[in-house]
Order: sequence, then structure tokens, then C-alpha cells
Amino acid sequence: MGNTYIKITSEKLRLDECYEFVTDDSCGGIVAFVGTVRNTTQSKEVTQLDFSTYKPMAIKEMNHIAEIALEKFAIKKIAIHHAEGMLQIGDIPVIITVAAPHRKAAFEACEFAIDTLKESVPIWKKEHFSDGEVWVNAHP
Repeated sequence: MGNTYIKITSEKLRLDECYEFVTDDSCGGIVAFVGTVRNTTQSKEVTQLDFSTYKPMAIKEMNHIAEIALEKFAIKKIAIHHAEGMLQIGDIPVIITVAAPHRKAAFEACEFAIDTLKESVPIWKKEHFSDGEVWVNAHP
């Protein structure tokens, strides 16, 4: 694993797994982003979300994001985990943890990682409502 821990799974994501991976005695700051399934979007009631991935390419892109973060920011370790499959309200589809000697780099790297993941990784989300469903962020 080295300084990165990338995972896509249909199992429940665990914050403690990501946190434990990035913990390092040389780091004074750990930042975590935990995305959760909310019950509304654009004034509609969400009942569940379904995440589909092109897993080989998604893993490759997530590794690329982690490597860029390690080069661009003064961080030591990064974990990026994403769920696939059907998720219910309150479930966790994504966790990113970053450890750095100083907090600012950890915050910046974490924000970079989630923003870039949403823009470039082939993971698609279908929102289910009581009256239908719709694919969102259907890119790249």
C-alpha cells in the first residue's frame, strides 16, 4: 500500500480503516471527508442511491488522484475509498482521509481529492425517488 490506500467495494465503508491507515507519528493533522447519502436532492425525496463503476479504470484514476495529491501537497498518506451498489439513507458512499505534518496541506489535499474524484472517476450515481429514478453525474 505504501502511502496510498485505494478501494472500491460493495461492503460497508469504515472510517476507522481509513483513519488507521493514514495515522503516522510524523503527522500533526489528519483530515477526513465522509460523504453520506442524504434524503433529499433538488426538493425531491431520495429513497436510495445506486453506484455503478467501471472498476479497473476507477481504481486507476483514484490512484492517479492520490499520487497527484502526494506530489502537489505536503502530505504523507492518503486513503480514498468508494462504495458501489445500492446504498440507503445515511450510508457512506465515499471516505477520504489525509495525513500531513500540518493541517493546511491535509485540508487542501482532501478537498482536491474529492473534487477531482467527482470530476474524473468513472463512478455513476442513480438517485431513486418515490416517483422514479434518475442518473446523475453521468461522466466521464
